[in-house]
Amino acid sequence: MAITDLIPWKKKSAEQETEERAIQVQQQDPFLSFQQQINQMFDDFFRGWGLEPFGLDREKWELFSPSLDVVETDKEIKVSVELPGMDEKDIDVKIFRDMLTISGEKRQEKEERGHNYLRTERSYGAFQRTVPLPSEVDADKADAVFRKGVLTVTLPKATAAQTRKITVKKP
Repeated sequence: MAITDLIPWKKKSAEQETEERAIQVQQQDPFLSFQQQINQMFDDFFRGWGLEPFGLDREKWELFSPSLDVVETDKEIKVSVELPGMDEKDIDVKIFRDMLTISGEKRQEKEERGHNYLRTERSYGAFQRTVPLPSEVDADKADAVFRKGVLTVTLPKATAAQTRKITVKKP
């Protein structure tokens, strides 16, 4: 036993000893070190976009990325986007070449009044979803309807892009 072990202010806590052992193991195991470097790289990447790495708050993510469905038929493409709590004036729909872009800004405000207090919560967030269109569409005949929190964009296919069935005949 060393004399420094008897001096109370020189003793290491159990946490410090555990930390030192973890550092020693990390230095000895290159795979553990590599894994930690990769994890740090992903954390840094997601932090750069304003997202919490691997602990994403689902409500915050959905605020900025609304759910959508794309359905293609022989004559048209329908895109449905869930935008609850929004007004049609806050939504912007654009078609450029073979891309449909839906963007907007969602604003929420909650106010709670009590006997001796007033509590107000506000949240704002912009979103943008871009959908690559699988075929050419006639942008002049496109239609967008917003009903009960769901935006439905109907894009008729261009005449050249419509699927036609050709019957096979014997010569």
